[in-house]
Amino acid sequence: MAGKSAIEWTHATWNPVTGCTKISRGCANCYAERIAERFRGIKGHPYEQGFDLRLWPSRLSQPLRWKSPRRIFVNSMSDLFHQDIPREFIAQVFDMMEDADWHIYQILTKRSSLMRNFVNDRYRGTWAPPHIWFGVSVEDRSVLSRMRHLRETAASVRFISAEPLLGALGEINLTGIHWVIVGGESGHGCRPIEVEWAQEIRDQCLKAGVAFFFKQWGGIRPTSGGHLLDGREWQEYPHIEAVQLALWDNDGEIHGKEPANHLAARAAY
Repeated sequence: MAGKSAIEWTHATWNPVTGCTKISRGCANCYAERIAERFRGIKGHPYEQGFDLRLWPSRLSQPLRWKSPRRIFVNSMSDLFHQDIPREFIAQVFDMMEDADWHIYQILTKRSSLMRNFVNDRYRGTWAPPHIWFGVSVEDRSVLSRMRHLRETAASVRFISAEPLLGALGEINLTGIHWVIVGGESGHGCRPIEVEWAQEIRDQCLKAGVAFFFKQWGGIRPTSGGHLLDGREWQEYPHIEAVQLALWDNDGEIHGKEPANHLAARAAY
């Protein structure tokens, strides 16, 4: 678990699973694979197996060691809903997130239907706790179905990561979405992002009242192109307290409708 993450929209990373396999265009230049494969074959190194999938039961309790609240990116070096991860192990990850509930957990997947099915089964008839945020990667229009799967997920907080953004998304349905992250690709062979693609998403977020976070333009290094869009920073987060108020009434009973988009905050959480 990283004590401090270089990823701008989180504080730390927690990797009870490492390794993954490619499933779409966004995976082509995977930064996690690039990091892990550097150490393949080095005896005793955490990435001795490279980017092959590996479960780490010994890491399950790591969030308990951090007493101060922070945002934690879950499985920054994998995908929690990879089809080869046993459901029982995913359930243990959720048990820990529910126990160490003073943190915010940010789960990002490309296996959106598997996430939807797991979450809806676990929280049948209710909503997932608002300190667990669920997101999907949407790099181009070919994977917009992931947004539909996300909206069908019994999540209190939903987010989209359009990073790397590889094409214009056009008009998107932001109903039930609380946060959108946009960023360009970095590293050797990085594919370019166009200003208009980012502006189009930003403008739709502003209209819908959805928190918008522009991470980077990308380049050889993540910081090569800077992170200003139209001359300013965009680093908004969903307002978790407002989401909680929308979900629960004074008696602690959960409402039947999901939180509205206007609950997105304009200040960092």
